[in-house]
Amino acid sequence: MKVLFATSEAQPFKASGGLAEVAGSLPAALRKRLIGCRVVMPLYDSIRQDLKDSMTFLTHITVPVAWRRQYCGIFEARSGGVIYYLLDNQYYFKRDAQLYGYYDDAERFAFFSRAVLEILPYLEGFKPDIIHCNDWQTALVPVYQTAMYAKSELYQGIKTVFTIHNIEYQGIYGMDILEDVFGLSRAHASLLEHGGDINLMKGGIECADMVTTVSPSYAQEILDPWYSHGLENILCARRYKLQGILNGIDTVSYDPATDPALFVNYSAADLDGKAENKRRLQELLELEQDPRKPLIGMVSRLVTHKGLDLVRASLEELLHTSDAQLALIGSGDWQYEQFFRDIAGRYPGRVNARIGFVPEHSRKIYAGSDLFLMPSKSEPCGLSQMIALRYGSIPIVRETGGLRDSIQDSGTSEGNGFTFQNYNAHDLLGAIRRALQGYAYESGWEILVKRAMTCDFSWGRSANAYIKLYKSLLG
Repeated sequence: MKVLFATSEAQPFKASGGLAEVAGSLPAALRKRLIGCRVVMPLYDSIRQDLKDSMTFLTHITVPVAWRRQYCGIFEARSGGVIYYLLDNQYYFKRDAQLYGYYDDAERFAFFSRAVLEILPYLEGFKPDIIHCNDWQTALVPVYQTAMYAKSELYQGIKTVFTIHNIEYQGIYGMDILEDVFGLSRAHASLLEHGGDINLMKGGIECADMVTTVSPSYAQEILDPWYSHGLENILCARRYKLQGILNGIDTVSYDPATDPALFVNYSAADLDGKAENKRRLQELLELEQDPRKPLIGMVSRLVTHKGLDLVRASLEELLHTSDAQLALIGSGDWQYEQFFRDIAGRYPGRVNARIGFVPEHSRKIYAGSDLFLMPSKSEPCGLSQMIALRYGSIPIVRETGGLRDSIQDSGTSEGNGFTFQNYNAHDLLGAIRRALQGYAYESGWEILVKRAMTCDFSWGRSANAYIKLYKSLLG
């Protein structure tokens, strides 16, 4: 079985979020299970030069973009045992470090989606059985396959999978660019039309042979208007091909026993190093160095759907009624950045907020914190709670999406975290207070930490689920 994984970003080449981690880990896990998986992505000019130097030029072709043709260079690279194809066009991809948000994103990713199909005759010895597409940037691949390529001999029998990583971002444009940018006739407008506009994600859902989400709960939630951002009708109509598969994490990279970013390495068998990481983190962040005071960590984009309005409504009460400390790193909306700057200034020694993102610093927070806070309004999968478990930081989460699928409340003495259901500040405070009570019970807390660190969220389980899905598509 051969799979071509089409993505707009992938580790180690270029990343802006969780999609890159998936694209950098899932193909490798599939290859370990004897699935011939390769990855195709854009060759962004901002990719590190040493990674560019490792690439091999294969050939160049021209790709139709509506009524014109554009150059496409095909480069090959290898990482983690996986072959990557990086598609070059400087007109579209020689931009700043930012990957998205340009005026011509529709044309940029129409070119890339068409190129994914156009390069297939030039990949010697590799004809995919399945093209696995991800988010709106590659949603046109199944649309083009359906509308233009499926009857051609080379493309017959190729199945498409479309994964929704976050339904909030759909690729919505005016209908006036259907022909001049996407190169689709009015006869195919119904594949993309939604609410009077072009909706690329809708097209992917409509045309793909199978649609997946990054957790089972999210697959059910997006059938509800509260979560679907307007796509509930098309999803309900196509629910027969909708399936949720929980993402995993790279357990080699995220391993407290070997992680070079930590102050001291440690494991579930020897937790002494975790206590030292907490002490050193408190020292680094100028928090009061007291091992008995619970340290809550947050590594988050500072946006509303991460539940930060609940944090803003409840944090001062928590600080007044407990001795907890808070260490946060993240960036996002100005209102939340300013809130955390302000409260850190008013509670020196209790709160530290670093606005921005430095991966090495985030790992120090995972390792040095006792608790990890994720009160999300919505969370398609979430990786931070799994990473926190791996480092022995007990998650406090709202039961939504992948948080519900990965974290079970420890009130039954069998869980791996603390959860709450309703989206309000009182319920969040209640979950935090239960967690603080658990932290005060030292012997029981150590049992919980060890249980958390031995949870299996490796990509192996996810890869097996995808292999089962691929096999069902191929009969």
